Amino acid sequence: MAGPSLDPVALTADLVRCASVTPAEGGALILLQRVLQEAGFDCARVDRNGTANLFARFGPKGHARSFGFNGHTDVVPIGAEQDWSYPPFGAVIEGDWLYGRGATDMKSGVAAFVAAAVDFVTTTPPDGAIILAITGDEEGPATDGTVALLDWMADAGEAMSVCLVGEPTCPATLGDMIKIGRRGSLNAEITVTGKQGHVAYPHKALNPMPAMAALADRLSRHSLDAGTAHFDPSSLQITAIETGNPASNVIPARSEMRLNIRFNDLHSGASLDAWLQRECAEVAAEHGVQIACETRISGEAFLTEPGAFSDLIAAAVTQQTGLQPVLSTTGGTSDARFIQRHCPVVEFGLVGHRMHEVDERVSCQDIQDLTLIYSDILRRYFED
Repeated sequence: MAGPSLDPVALTADLVRCASVTPAEGGALILLQRVLQEAGFDCARVDRNGTANLFARFGPKGHARSFGFNGHTDVVPIGAEQDWSYPPFGAVIEGDWLYGRGATDMKSGVAAFVAAAVDFVTTTPPDGAIILAITGDEEGPATDGTVALLDWMADAGEAMSVCLVGEPTCPATLGDMIKIGRRGSLNAEITVTGKQGHVAYPHKALNPMPAMAALADRLSRHSLDAGTAHFDPSSLQITAIETGNPASNVIPARSEMRLNIRFNDLHSGASLDAWLQRECAEVAAEHGVQIACETRISGEAFLTEPGAFSDLIAAAVTQQTGLQPVLSTTGGTSDARFIQRHCPVVEFGLVGHRMHEVDERVSCQDIQDLTLIYSDILRRYFED
């Protein structure tokens, strides 16, 4: 298969040079809009509450065959710049490696799809539409990025039939994993309130710590489930227990605990919230304290059932890499959690083990290979 006319490595380097630390746009979406418009895409900026987003479409609006791509150009902070071997926004190429913040997550994935899409519409105009929904808010609070794009699309009568998210998905080698779903994520902050007093006179106080210890043990030992056909068992992890008490002779008035639950499709955020509230109420009654539990759900579990769409992507991956990718739901949350309410969504991208690190870097050969995979995916989709 011939390579694309737009060099995806050069485009990745140009994007890395844009200092788009979330929520700054940094020039990345301006660059992509220029490239896509020159190739004949209709583009619109969909900025909301200071977050920059880009929508681009080639082909007729509202077509029943509209292949969508979602990605982001915002990046996490660089950390201590002196720890980097090369300038974090320098896009230095050393051997096969391109260094820079966002090189892996995920400016290379965006560049690969843009190169594939531009080449495809130039050489083989599709019988349908190709849509790119690129956000500047994936690494941030994720409230005004892909969500804003989907809201705008609904109002504008734009729709994707299917969507490929280009996040890094491969643990070790390009082609070894496709994501067909994601676990849900719930964060909880639990406060146990008693009564402050002197440790020598415990009968005049109400120590919240025994209740907190009992609750932490109770939640940690509880088995939420044994997993499902496509999901690992749900996991509850306590991340902090704090009292803010520097004195050794004072019983504190309150203690706070933070935890996270990564859950599969046997649960919902609402069902887990209700379970936590029941557990807190029972421990509060047993110990005579007050317990408040506040939860925040950052994403529900979802699954795109294996079928025609995942098969198409897997076939293109195997054609280029010789690997049969594992269909997985592992990892953290991604913007696919929003897109799954709009259309079937699958994630496939580069090896992700260097993302967010100092000296983040990506293989130039992997960028080229990913571009060829994306080109083959487009060909297969519009030839069906």
